[in-house]
Amino acid sequence: MAEERTARDAYPVGFLPDRARPHAEAVEKAVLGAMLREPGSAVGTVIASCRQEQLFYSSAHQEIYRALLELHRDETRSVDLVSLAQYLREKQKLEAVGGEIYLAGLFDSIATTVNLESWCKTLTKYATLRRMIDVCAGALTRCYDGEADAAKLVDQIESDIYAIRNGEETHAISVLGDLLPKQFKLLMDILDRKIEPGIPTGFMPVDECTGGLKKGEMFVLAARPSIGKTSLALNVIRNITVNCPNPRAVAFFSLEMTDEQIARRLLCTQARVPESAFWNRNFKTSDMEKLTGAVQKLSKAPLYIDPTPGLTISELRAKARRLYSEKHIELIVIDYLQLMHSDGRVDSRQQEVAEISGGIKKIAKDLNIPVLVLAQLNRELDKDKGQNARPKLAHLRESGAIEQDADIVSFLHRDREKTKGMESGSVEAEWIIEKNRNGRTANCKLVFYPERMEFMAASPESSEYAPQQQK
Repeated sequence: MAEERTARDAYPVGFLPDRARPHAEAVEKAVLGAMLREPGSAVGTVIASCRQEQLFYSSAHQEIYRALLELHRDETRSVDLVSLAQYLREKQKLEAVGGEIYLAGLFDSIATTVNLESWCKTLTKYATLRRMIDVCAGALTRCYDGEADAAKLVDQIESDIYAIRNGEETHAISVLGDLLPKQFKLLMDILDRKIEPGIPTGFMPVDECTGGLKKGEMFVLAARPSIGKTSLALNVIRNITVNCPNPRAVAFFSLEMTDEQIARRLLCTQARVPESAFWNRNFKTSDMEKLTGAVQKLSKAPLYIDPTPGLTISELRAKARRLYSEKHIELIVIDYLQLMHSDGRVDSRQQEVAEISGGIKKIAKDLNIPVLVLAQLNRELDKDKGQNARPKLAHLRESGAIEQDADIVSFLHRDREKTKGMESGSVEAEWIIEKNRNGRTANCKLVFYPERMEFMAASPESSEYAPQQQK
């Protein structure tokens, strides 16, 4: 008895391995009976709702459902009681599912198929509960393994649960005529400036070209090292979280800089005081008011910084989901893609980058928020000499999958030689929109102030360059 108690105590309260998992046998029979009684309409309804035979708890019902699907796909055979029995007989599985008498009982189990969609929802509900039991039981077993990596285990459990949630969602087929009124109103609201098509970056020429950072899109900003892509990304973040009337919550995953470095960079840029003034002890006491004002303004920014180095795509996904749920983030920024890692072993770095790029795009779609991801360009750009040398899509480092996955690919370009030894002043720069899946391309002129690591639109400053408030 003591040994039995110990085995049972190894499971959570309410969970016993010998306990039948949630299911509804009568409903399973009703769904299969509906497919036999009215195959013309019922089979399509069931396929749309019950995409896998695992939605049936009984192994016999799973086998019968599989056979019905095969008959439905075979245009030379009909879906009826006789054909089903013959098909199972040919596969030597008729007796295993209960024989012809059991199949006939399925046919007679219902009088009408009017409640078929409701039955399918019931099957989906019980299948989801069974999958949750499997995930929790598997997690429990792994938790007892003292050698397990706790952080990876938590991430895997979160991913499994999120996969169950996504598996529950089925997307109904839409009729174009039903979609048009809503989309027409959306376009009119954008035209009348009642809403923004995306989150404005604060750089008006870029926003006019791209519509801002739009939901579900992957926006790539690429450059060679030391051009200023991190500074430009932080300028965009500052515009979105601080300098606009309607601040948005942003998650910044920095794989290159620490959170302290980012905080200092933002503070000095906001105050327009060079960070070097502190290291060189050239700070002017007259600038103290600007610095304290910047602290007060930045302290209210809804910016969440994660400086984890070597982040994997599964870690990014788990952290992004948590921030989306708890902090209601509206934008993810990643600095930068090539410093990330895939979750498993891959044959080549190109394949790994492709998996990372695809994973980032999936996060944007799943959370329905934009992802601004920084990327490195390869050395081929440095071989192109002359003033007219500009970054191209072929210069994206290590994988063409980035170009394929991204909705917008842009490049930051400037002459690095002009900033060497520069203590003040500005240099010209360009934010080049090279690929825009839903719009035009453009070459947007910027001005870069190296001493405070700040980019600004080349046109005269005005309130038009700040992100506009959503109405």
